Amino acid sequence: KYPPHQVEVEAIQHKTTQIFHKVYFPDDSDEAFEVDSSTRAKDFCQNIATRLSLKSAEGFSLFVKIADKVISVPEGDFFFDFVRHLTDWIKKARPPKEGMAPQFTYQVFFMKKLWTNTVPGKDKNADVIFHYHQELPKLLRGYHKCSIEEAAQLGAYIFRVKYADDKSNLHDIPKKLRDLVPSDLGKLQSPEEWKQQITACYNRDTGKTPEEAKIAFLKLIYKWPTFGSAFFEVKLSETSFPPIMLIAINKHGVNLIDPQSKEILATHPFTKISNWSSGNTYFHMTIGNLVRGTKLLCETSLGYKMDDLLTSYISLMLAQMNKNRTLRR
Repeated sequence: KYPPHQVEVEAIQHKTTQIFHKVYFPDDSDEAFEVDSSTRAKDFCQNIATRLSLKSAEGFSLFVKIADKVISVPEGDFFFDFVRHLTDWIKKARPPKEGMAPQFTYQVFFMKKLWTNTVPGKDKNADVIFHYHQELPKLLRGYHKCSIEEAAQLGAYIFRVKYADDKSNLHDIPKKLRDLVPSDLGKLQSPEEWKQQITACYNRDTGKTPEEAKIAFLKLIYKWPTFGSAFFEVKLSETSFPPIMLIAINKHGVNLIDPQSKEILATHPFTKISNWSSGNTYFHMTIGNLVRGTKLLCETSLGYKMDDLLTSYISLMLAQMNKNRTLRR
């Protein structure tokens, strides 16, 4: 659909149409995959899933990181068309300074995007490469409602993932708390108390491998209603809720969370959301009837991500409903 991307042009100049593209994964590994001008994102995802021995590519997506944005590639798009379109869009949005050639390098990531059917333990490779590494930063940022006991157990799993059976680092736990315990819980007890509790949990799990610890970590978080969420800190206008809120988009719908108590104040299932829109500084959503429904107005620079997630979750939900209908026939 679009003129060839620079990478395609270079390949043709070198008398080859073989292009190997580096793709990065959440566990800090990366691999090169062959792509050509007619590769669609969906096929690219399937190739990656096959190479990594994942049980399914469902819910996974390619993301392109360019400038300060990370944008999901629609599965039906030709991969290079999308990248070309994106680069052109960024160039227009940010005119280069005089005399300077614009440098828009991009990176391609492959990650879990939709967590509708994600059950820890069902696909070990997906858990170990993706789910654990994507869920860990959300826990440490303090987005989930989590008890001290759960935090100590999770901290022990994180410690085992990093150090396996090497106990020599246990005495350093007080210095490493930021990497082991949710940021909002760290100050609730002394570093020494955290060390005692995490060590006790760690010793109880002797013999567990780092991979088993990753899956055990996920199984604990899976019990929470906020498992597999994408979290957004937003400013709400014209509502009875506190002005600064945490919004979690997950398989249950759009959840409004009190950033202090971490209580879920409201959940809007996808079936009740009738309309939504986004721009550079906002995300708007209508719940219920288009005319008499409730409007949720959020100030955020990540409206494009919220919009895309909502669209993708609803598309997946509709596809599954159609599939079930066909099966019932």
